[in-house]
Amino acid sequence: MTKQYLRREISPMSITILGVDPGSRITGFGVVRVHNGKIEHVNHGVILLGGDLPFPQRMTELGLGFQEVMEKYQPQHVVIEKIFLGKNADSAFKLGHARGVIMCEAGRGKASVQEYATRSVKKGITGNGGSSKEEVQVMLKMMLNIKTINRIDASDALAMACYYAFEMKKESVLKRAVEL
Repeated sequence: MTKQYLRREISPMSITILGVDPGSRITGFGVVRVHNGKIEHVNHGVILLGGDLPFPQRMTELGLGFQEVMEKYQPQHVVIEKIFLGKNADSAFKLGHARGVIMCEAGRGKASVQEYATRSVKKGITGNGGSSKEEVQVMLKMMLNIKTINRIDASDALAMACYYAFEMKKESVLKRAVEL
């Protein structure tokens, strides 16, 4: 039996975006709402997965935890980090599995899925694609007027959501300019 997600009525001027920093042990999430052209911080946090559990069980936990986040915030858009291949292929494959779980649950929740490279997001938030995670976090706290972001995973996810909001705004401005 499939679970049906209830969509609450949202003003066409209000869009909820859920950014995700996927991981096989910790997955960060950040929720922003774009209302009348302004980005508002809604919430952020992490889904902690049992580090001592076998990998398949951690992915099950991730699916259930992310399903709860989707139900609570009902985003129209989910933004996720593009996969990259670092030095450890096993880690990249595990990240790929976590991304798959997130994409599956986003689809079940009727949200569109966008992907961005970390470097592009950092450049969009700080102006420098080589910024440190801490520099991104400082900029997000100023932009969103929040005092603390306790986990880097959560700030990485918030950065994804904010970057997508900026991209949406640019598209809207360009569309209006073309229509003139």
